[in-house]
Amino acid sequence: MAAISIPSHMKAWTYSEYGKSNQVLKFNQSVPLPEVKEDQVLIKVSAASLNPIDHKRMEGLFRNTDSPLPTAPGYDVAGVVVKVGSEVKKFKVGDEVYGDINVKALEYPKVIGSLAEYTAAEERLLAHKPQSLSFAEAASLPLTLETAYEGLERTEFSAGKSILVLGGAGGVGTHVIQLAKHVYGASKVAATASTRKLELLRNLGADLPIDYTKENFEDLPEKFDVVYDTVGQTEQAFKALKEGGKVVTIVPPGFASAILFILSTDGAILEKLNPHFESGKLKPVLDPKSPFPFSQAVEAFSHLETNRATGKIVIYPIP
Repeated sequence: MAAISIPSHMKAWTYSEYGKSNQVLKFNQSVPLPEVKEDQVLIKVSAASLNPIDHKRMEGLFRNTDSPLPTAPGYDVAGVVVKVGSEVKKFKVGDEVYGDINVKALEYPKVIGSLAEYTAAEERLLAHKPQSLSFAEAASLPLTLETAYEGLERTEFSAGKSILVLGGAGGVGTHVIQLAKHVYGASKVAATASTRKLELLRNLGADLPIDYTKENFEDLPEKFDVVYDTVGQTEQAFKALKEGGKVVTIVPPGFASAILFILSTDGAILEKLNPHFESGKLKPVLDPKSPFPFSQAVEAFSHLETNRATGKIVIYPIP
């Protein structure tokens, strides 16, 4: 393969101070490429997706453990490897990869994230992109898919158990429903969403879609082995729990005996779940407004900040 020409500078969206995206996020024509460490690969970014953590970080909500500004946001990436560090074994130049590039979401995320033409990430955080998925679809998955899987693992979820998903139409919830039903073999999957998203829940595998604008899940006569809270209703979640059941949440501060966790990224989870995407058992869920072109990153963030997105917001193509 001919050597790939890699520039010294690139285009990226960056911010130099904390604040709302429409005030601080700027298009930068000349950002130095990130250095590639021995255990990292350099990725020519094809697509990126946004997560709530991106705008919370931009607003300075965890500035005490943030990396120094200026920074290019973005955790989720899909693209092509253009350079490999000396210790990299799993990938070679030309491989199509995807992943969440930050080991821990709240602890010193990379200065150059995925809203850039190039980004670098550790080999262990990445996986080979499933051939059946586009770059935009693959970019939608890593952080939310890994979070969904990790939460189910922490509750020791298994075939024959029932689950209630709070926030079933969001980035994490759409994966929890599919994993619980189609991979773990849940006996029953219930999930909450607004009226217009109930059909999506059914299509993903929910047996009992619950319209939270019309009924309270805690008033249901039926109780569940697991309640997975993606929206911050941890205290109420216990009212829908069977005796001996477990509540897992990804929304701090959590509550009493709930399992609260923040994801530690691992590309091995993606590799493990790849066959389920190849077979069509699992599907990416992109927000109807997606993809946003690279030039419209601010508009993409504005949509994210409404908290009304369905599935994931993707930015594609990235030049």
